[in-house]
Amino acid sequence: MPDASYSNDDALAARKLLLAGLAIAVVGAILFSAKAIVAKLIYRYQVDAVTLIAFRMLFSLPFFAVIAIWQARQSTPLTGREKIQIIVLGLLGYYLSSFLDFLGLQYISAGLERLILFLTPSFVLLLSVFLMKRKITMIEWSALTISYLGTVLVFVHDVRLGGDNVALGGMAVLISAISYAVYLLASGELVKRVGSLRLVAYAMCVSSVACIAQFFVLRPSSMLIQPVDVYWLSLVNAVFCTVLPVFLTMIAVQRIGAATASQAGMIGPVSTLFLGAMLLDEPITGIQLAGTALVLCGVYLLSRKKAA
Repeated sequence: MPDASYSNDDALAARKLLLAGLAIAVVGAILFSAKAIVAKLIYRYQVDAVTLIAFRMLFSLPFFAVIAIWQARQSTPLTGREKIQIIVLGLLGYYLSSFLDFLGLQYISAGLERLILFLTPSFVLLLSVFLMKRKITMIEWSALTISYLGTVLVFVHDVRLGGDNVALGGMAVLISAISYAVYLLASGELVKRVGSLRLVAYAMCVSSVACIAQFFVLRPSSMLIQPVDVYWLSLVNAVFCTVLPVFLTMIAVQRIGAATASQAGMIGPVSTLFLGAMLLDEPITGIQLAGTALVLCGVYLLSRKKAA
């Protein structure tokens, strides 16, 4: 007869590991979502999207470069095709997506930005339907409908308050989300060969170089001279809203799996909504709460389906 104490100890240990993984995923989601808040604070200093993302990547690049070098030394060399794929993915998934995201944040609230970006899993699903001929189930259609209704609800609410600029900003963030969805879909096979840590480090290095090069092409070098607060906020944006969330999310996925980690990540839009109210004085209305709830329900249904 098995010792019940061992079974209880095993269950307790498993429970602790799950809770620790969930905590890591939640912290990563909140920090990653907070980049919208930090960006809004930086925009108060008359900094545009090109300059903002250049500072973000200038401070992020050393961290990702160190990891990329470390990974290169202990991994097999990349093939020519893999190098090209990583360059394309870095430009598409991080450079283009991030630039459009920060561009859109100039015109829309942090809460709406987070809701639109949270539709990324649904875009991945739709792209797989049209490009890979995957069949979509009724529960997935329901999840998509609920999510889009929530986003449209908040979008219409914000358009009434902010006018045409909200439509422009919303479109930029929407294209950003679609761009990142294409990146996720295209990186599926490559990440199996290269490894997630290595792929992220290499792709982020490519993105950083592109963002910094874009700055020097489009802006005079004198734009590098900014108030001290811009440097501090950019450092926070790089370390706490870019580098740290990337690795916290990876650790969480390794501990509790991608499906559970994605469910924990649903705290992101909620945290952005309340952080925006506390730090940016963005109002929280009943419509915003209702829209957020709908989006979270839709993403939850998708994540449950993925886990099934």
